[in-house]
Amino acid sequence: MNRPRQDSAAPIGWLGIVRLGLVQTALGAVVVLTTSAINRVMVVELALPATIPGLLVALHYAVQLSRPAMGHGSDRGGRRTPWIIGGIAVLALGGLGAAAATAVMAESLGLGLALAVLAFLLVGAGVGAAGTSLLALLATRVAPQRRAPAATIVWLMMIAGFVVTTAVAGRFLDPYSPQRLLAVTGTVCAIVMLVTLLAVWGMEPAAPAAGSLPAPKGSFREALAQVWAEPAARRFTVFVFVSMLAYSAQDLILEPFGGQVFGLSLGETTRLASSQHMGVFLGMILAALGGGLGGERFGNLRAWTIGGCLASAAALAVLAAAGTVGPGFPLKAAYVALGIANGAFAAAAIATMMQLAGKGRDNREGMRVGLWGAAQAIAFGLGGLAGAAASDLARSLIASPGLAYGAVFAGEALLFLVSALLATRISRAAPAMAGLGALAPSRP
Repeated sequence: MNRPRQDSAAPIGWLGIVRLGLVQTALGAVVVLTTSAINRVMVVELALPATIPGLLVALHYAVQLSRPAMGHGSDRGGRRTPWIIGGIAVLALGGLGAAAATAVMAESLGLGLALAVLAFLLVGAGVGAAGTSLLALLATRVAPQRRAPAATIVWLMMIAGFVVTTAVAGRFLDPYSPQRLLAVTGTVCAIVMLVTLLAVWGMEPAAPAAGSLPAPKGSFREALAQVWAEPAARRFTVFVFVSMLAYSAQDLILEPFGGQVFGLSLGETTRLASSQHMGVFLGMILAALGGGLGGERFGNLRAWTIGGCLASAAALAVLAAAGTVGPGFPLKAAYVALGIANGAFAAAAIATMMQLAGKGRDNREGMRVGLWGAAQAIAFGLGGLAGAAASDLARSLIASPGLAYGAVFAGEALLFLVSALLATRISRAAPAMAGLGALAPSRP
């Protein structure tokens, strides 16, 4: 039977949505330290090849291939908050371990790498468990007409976590020392755990409410096949993979680019990353206002997704040119522009995801969100590794670091152009950002 799930428990209101957004803020705070500042330390301060942090980040995304299984588990169990709390705890432990690993690498590279592998495995498992269950909880407990704006709010709060963490941590990380990095990371992880516990307290009934739909039956393989048979879910999975491949390929090289081409310090590149995340934040707000409050005059989900991908390609082309100019180029403005473009496409894609999550077979929200999360994880793992490896290869073949990074940015711009093409097939008649109706899936 194909119908949106209707949980008899009282729907989560706007205050509850903001509280759950704090969990995403906490998650983003730990992730941004491991993929931004700690990555920069390995490449610049420890002079390791960019492929090493690229492999570590790819490893943490590889673990997230288990997202569909985690989503299926929370579907079967009927409760999401235990998965959220446990996931954040594992994530915090992994983030602290990643910081400790960089300190150990300075004395013993082999031992430090072994610790880093374990830490990034924990980070991946924590993100998968907490992130999948959080989105599934939103999809089941938020009224259908609020799901798209709820998703935007939650993601804006995650980006806010990126911005605040990188801005504040950037000031405390200078001058760099392993002890300072460990202290800052430990403080962030402790705050993250406390915020999560307070945010989810009382958000979910201890037992299923009377009249709730029964937990889905069947094996994991059967559930996955059912969701994959849905044309809208399948086509959106393909788009998520390609667009996130384009997005993630830039992630691990933006800070090293600022350090090696423009001679910026760790604190300066961390604050530069904060500016980019602020741009993402602004881009998401722009897409939410333009696609929702502005109505069809300012475009629908499909238009904002396509436009965001095209604008991201243009911003990366500008960064490719920046590599040839070097010091003196308005790098901060370019990073903010890239962030705005990324944010616009991401906000539209996230709203589409939340509208699709509640469509199809009953009680499969966790599996559906898990499938898209796994597609994103594969793309992020491949993209991060490919971007880092490409930068290493380009710098070995091209004498000028600026030209080498520029070649990589140009390749990433092409990926965004392909993503824009795929976005044209997600839906031929997507509603406005805050629209109430379901997406009209195009033909398979």
